[in-house]
Formats: sequence, C-alpha cells, structure tokens
Amino acid sequence: MPVTANRILSRRRLVVRLAASLVLLLLTAVAASAEPPQRIILDTDPGVDDAIAILLALNSPELQVEAITVVPGNVTLQRGLENALKLVSLAGRCGVPVAAGAELPLVSKLETAEFWHGQNGLGNVDLPAPTCRPDPRFGPDLIIELVHRYPDEIVLVPVGPLTNIALAVRKDPTIVARVKQVVLMGGSLSGGNETAVAEANIYGDPEAAKIVFSAGWPVTMVGLDVTNRTLFTRAHLTMLRRTRGPQNDFAAAALEFRIERAEEYGIAGSAMHDPLALAVVFDPTLVTTRCLPVDVETRGELTRGETVADRREGRESEPCAQVALEVEAERAIQLMLARLRDK
Repeated sequence: MPVTANRILSRRRLVVRLAASLVLLLLTAVAASAEPPQRIILDTDPGVDDAIAILLALNSPELQVEAITVVPGNVTLQRGLENALKLVSLAGRCGVPVAAGAELPLVSKLETAEFWHGQNGLGNVDLPAPTCRPDPRFGPDLIIELVHRYPDEIVLVPVGPLTNIALAVRKDPTIVARVKQVVLMGGSLSGGNETAVAEANIYGDPEAAKIVFSAGWPVTMVGLDVTNRTLFTRAHLTMLRRTRGPQNDFAAAALEFRIERAEEYGIAGSAMHDPLALAVVFDPTLVTTRCLPVDVETRGELTRGETVADRREGRESEPCAQVALEVEAERAIQLMLARLRDK
C-alpha cells in the first residue's frame, strides 16, 4: 500500500478514536449531571383531571412514583380506589402501590362531584377491570412509612382534599421535618369554584387543609388563580387524537367529557387543575409564585374553606407558602400532550 494511503488510513483511525473518546466523555458528563428521579407520593381522588395527573406522573421520567394514596372527594373512596387501580393497570404499572385512605373528611360531610366527572368519575369512559391489586396498608400509614424510608426525598403531591395528609401528620408529626416539599392543588386568592370563595379541594376538608398549611413544612399552593387559565381546548383535543394508544385514547375521551361540561358554562376548555400541580413538581418554572402566609377559614358561615393569604408588605419573615400567581399555560398543556401521545 502506498505511503500516502497508509497516512490517510492512520489519520482516519485517529479521528475515529478521538470521536469515540469525545462521545464517551459527553455520555459520562451527562450521566454525572443527570438528576435522579424525584420521589413522590400522589394523593388523589380520581376524578378526570386526577386521572390525567396520574398518567402524567407515570409517564414522566423525572418522577419516581413511590405510591398513590386515595382520598374521597370527586368520588367516594371505593370508587376512587377502583379508578386509580384501573389507571395504573392501563399504564402497566402494577408495581406502584395504590392504597385507600380515609373514607370521610375529618369533620365535613362528604360531597362528591359526579356532575363534573361522570358517574364513574372518569368522564363515563369505561376502562377494563383492573389487573393491579390494592395495597393493604392504610394510606396515611403508607405515607408515614415512605417518608421515614426516604427522609428528605419525598415530595407529597395531594391533588384532592387533604384528609390523608392531615391524618399522617396527626399520627406522626415527625414526618413534617422529613418531607422534602408539599406541592398541592387547592385554594385560591381570587374566588372559588365550590362556593364564591372556596376551592373544591379545600372546601372538601377545611380542617385537614388548616393542619397541612400550618404544619411548618415547605408548601407550594397551585390554586385556581393559575389552573383556571390552563385550559385544555378542542384544539388540544384534536392534537391528542392524532396519535393512538390505550392511555392516549382514554385521556382524549375523558377530556372530551370535561370540555363538553365546560362549554355548557361558556368556558372554552377543561381546566387542568391537578395535572398542572403535578407538572410543577418537575418543572417549577411553569408558574411564578409569591411567598405568602396562608390560613384556612373553618368557621365562617359564608367563607368556610377559603384560603386566606396575607398579602401585606413586610410579612415575608412569617411562615409562608409559595402561592402560584402566574402560569405559562400553553407550555404546560404542550408538556402534558407530549407525555400522553402514543401511550
């Protein structure tokens, strides 16, 4: 072989080796910088938007769903447990523990919301019987167990009434110092959806909400001020229907039910209450927050369940919750679509 050919071959081999080394270095750097999945416990009352939040959690690589605990709210406890099991079965995730919690609020009478969620809680969409089985542990006990197993790692994500979380705190107050964060869907600074001033999840168990807001752990409140602006419209529904899959198709059918309900009241789409709160766990830049002291009204004749925030200047030193005030709504919806397409 001519000398020039040998030189060309040697140079090519050197380039290949250098490229391979560079790729290896890049892969090593990416692996070293990659954050481990965030451990969460999703406490939910499924519920159409809860169902979307469950599927979003199970399809987000940034999250490690350690458990799903069920609370009554949108539907009864037994209906909610069955719905949660159907959803984890649909996603093929029977390894995620699904446990029933309290059957009733701490004080209030249980009021469910089948009008907004359908008689089965899932927009009247029939899913196959669950192949996953319920975890036998009591939901609040499972929360306590997992918080102690993973101290400073668990984010609690309650997207229903806060009964289970309050019961866990009552039983074992030491979990407060061991929970990394609480990101909840609930509350409002600008009027309610259950009453003139009260958001449904807080209204469903105001005494439990008061315990959670006053416990002393880091709380992010994703309330109606931002969720009501995060609308899943018919245009988004068309995007979702361009792809197919069991979860994809269920989400499209359930969301169409909610869109139709919203349109009856002149609203252009279905508010993504619970999915937005879930998404904020792994992408907090979706919302802009302000640290505000928040308390819950439990006795007012007209204001029971209202989240009362002290917005006066100079209160920053008091215990406060990060209250979401602004949202990048379209980016949040597109994120949800991306996680559900083809699934």
